[in-house]
Amino acid sequence: MKIVILDGYTENPGDLSWEGLEKLGELTVYDRTSLTDPKEAISRIGGAEAVITNKTPIPAEVIKACPSIKYIGVLATGYNIVDVAAAKARGIPVCNIPTYGTDAVGQFAIALLLEICHHIGHHDRAVKEGRWEKNADWCFWDYPLIELAEKTLGIIGFGRIGQTTGRIAKALNMKVIAHDAYPNEAGRAIAEYAGLDELFARSDVIALHCPLFPETQGIINKANIAKMKDGVIILNNSRGPLVVEQDLADALNSGKVYAAGLDVVSSEPIQGDNPLLKAKNCIITPHISWAPKESRKRLMDIAVENLAAFVKGSPVNVVNR
Repeated sequence: MKIVILDGYTENPGDLSWEGLEKLGELTVYDRTSLTDPKEAISRIGGAEAVITNKTPIPAEVIKACPSIKYIGVLATGYNIVDVAAAKARGIPVCNIPTYGTDAVGQFAIALLLEICHHIGHHDRAVKEGRWEKNADWCFWDYPLIELAEKTLGIIGFGRIGQTTGRIAKALNMKVIAHDAYPNEAGRAIAEYAGLDELFARSDVIALHCPLFPETQGIINKANIAKMKDGVIILNNSRGPLVVEQDLADALNSGKVYAAGLDVVSSEPIQGDNPLLKAKNCIITPHISWAPKESRKRLMDIAVENLAAFVKGSPVNVVNR
């Protein structure tokens, strides 16, 4: 079986091994493939039977032009880059990686929050620039420092990742409330479930951990921000389009929202005209919540398991049954 990986570098920049996939067939790995020119993907897939992608699109045009394809694997949880309907029509299973970075993403959400509360990176640079050495007092700080104990964290989307974030927040002695379409007992052990408007009104910090659906797209918008406390902190390391970026930028610049910690934006890589780049007190990182080596190793292992199951005739994690 010929296996092609269209964009392997982000998953494996050299610190992991492709050995597991090499054992399943003749493997070709491309570091990057054009995100905009389907002809390059078609050329590289050639006669391969198994195609694995991270962010390189596989639209109907590519599926039609590559009749040898029998399997499409996605090196991520999200699979919107693949035309799953076109694949299904051809009998091609599309398999994703549903749960590999739960702990990493929850940890990162709290890391964004702690950076907002203490600006550790900024103060580290200030010390190394000589400001502490030259300071008239025995210490200094350039931003308000925030204690999280007894403050309320509202989490929108309370699945595995949301619950992980909630557990860490409780360890910081925060109060946790959550909004989710499917409340469950595991969630109730961590948080109090609340309606969305109630969550907006009560939360000192709001964290987004929900999928991108039509009903959640743009959930952080001018109207909903108006329902929030003055000085609220907003965190998003879920999906960029959950936020109306101009509305959030305006709220940051006015002070209605005190700070935002974002690991995702609406168009990635970020575009130079994104209003959040110049917004006040806005931390933006380049979509790296998922990227610790331990997390990527789990992703790799599951990708191997997915393809091995397909080879045995019993595919798993199929998103287009």
